[in-house]
Amino acid sequence: MSDYKQAVTYQEVCEQYPKWGVLASSLKENASKHEAFLQPLLEKENLRIVLTGAGTSAFVGEVVAPALTRKGRRAEAVPTTDIVSNPRECFGQDVPTLLVSFARSGNSPESLAATQLADQLLSEVYHLVLTCAPEGELAQGRKDQENSLVVLMPEGSNDKGFAMTSSFTCMLLSALVLLGAGSVDLLAPLEEAAAHLVQEKQSDIKALADKLPKRVVYLGSGSLRGLAHEAGLKFLELTAGDHVSFYESSMGFRHGPKAVIDEDTLAFVFVSSDPYTRQYDLDIVNELRGNLGTKAVVALAGAPVELENSFVWPGLSEVPDAFVAAVHVIFAQFLGVFTSAALDKNVDNPFPAGDVNRVVKGVFIHPLES
Repeated sequence: MSDYKQAVTYQEVCEQYPKWGVLASSLKENASKHEAFLQPLLEKENLRIVLTGAGTSAFVGEVVAPALTRKGRRAEAVPTTDIVSNPRECFGQDVPTLLVSFARSGNSPESLAATQLADQLLSEVYHLVLTCAPEGELAQGRKDQENSLVVLMPEGSNDKGFAMTSSFTCMLLSALVLLGAGSVDLLAPLEEAAAHLVQEKQSDIKALADKLPKRVVYLGSGSLRGLAHEAGLKFLELTAGDHVSFYESSMGFRHGPKAVIDEDTLAFVFVSSDPYTRQYDLDIVNELRGNLGTKAVVALAGAPVELENSFVWPGLSEVPDAFVAAVHVIFAQFLGVFTSAALDKNVDNPFPAGDVNRVVKGVFIHPLES
């Protein structure tokens, strides 16, 4: 087993939650500037909010979109990879649009192209750029544009390791607050719950990783389905694909995807805090435990659950699922790191041959004729 404690990625997982306090202070200090740009847009009755990014950055949007829809917003998560390859489908309706771009470095070709295509195809478009790199091409290209607002994440959130960790959680929490899914004051209890996870639960997570599950399944509902997508990717990336992962909604898993489970599968269910939705999450927990056994199915929750083999984060009973996702994902990040180390991978660079890169390479952007 490689020494994961020396890995930059492990340290970044452990150290991300203090950045949330820095983020909260920044959001409060710049609230008037942010509101001056966003409030007139959010008051437009026909505003379409498109949340975009690639890979993990796209999954930020998948967590945020249901939370905004719950607040009555027209919000959709559309990856930059879909926008760039199918721009006339993504922007088929020429309505006032706020394109929210999530980008760790801001140097991915698709990130830049998506904003340019929106400008080309839409008559009224605005850009909210959430990025971790002030020197990145996306931040530099949009910072002086009248129809754009660039919001930078706290220093140190531009992860040095291959896997996105604090970049994901900081962009997630920023978007939720800026777009009105919840108050900035929610970041304080999240920080406390994450501290509890990091300081008290690592050995329990490592014990799960030491089983070296060949297949891992993550399930969730609403915003937590988007989180399951990100959690699955963390496991797949950090094990360099040697051990596979799968994600789905709690209810959708029965409709064919359940075929993925076998005796070497470890399943994780993110249990919603919404009283109605959680019933369906708990149903699949109980069903899978009947298939795999109690020890092979782990429930993770913000609100208390009366279940053996579960992790419940303190102080989050009244916190919306999309915010709780920032704590849940730390669990998934640790599981990926510990499994990667147990497989003797390079945790900071699981693909030393460069088959998969930190910033995507090999993408050619074809021009779109008007």
